[in-house]
Amino acid sequence: MQFEVPQFIEVEDKIFGPLTLKQFIYLAGGAGVSFALYSLLPIFISILLILPILLLSVALAFYKKDNRPFILVIESAVKYLLGNKLYIWKKETKKKKNKEVKENVVKQLNIPKLSESRLKELGWSLDIQNEN
Repeated sequence: MQFEVPQFIEVEDKIFGPLTLKQFIYLAGGAGVSFALYSLLPIFISILLILPILLLSVALAFYKKDNRPFILVIESAVKYLLGNKLYIWKKETKKKKNKEVKENVVKQLNIPKLSESRLKELGWSLDIQNEN
């Protein structure tokens, strides 16, 4: 039994001409808000408000930063600005840090301690085995 494996699952479908559904919603929302501002406010004030809204809607629809949608960039920025920030600084001297690193390495290696007599025995046994 053969199955068809879906391909290009990361590419969104073009629903409204050359636009995806998300792009169409961003552009339609920006146009709708712009029209509402144009009809409710005087022309000079409405133009000042419409331009940033249109730029934002176009950026949301088409602009990608580091191959990520612009909406994710805005989400990350808002989370950073509103989130808690905790900065901790602890100065350590290099000698103390190096000593801690060496102690950790020795603990991880678990090297057995050899006395001088035990070392002589191992050397003697290796010499005997190599001669045979």
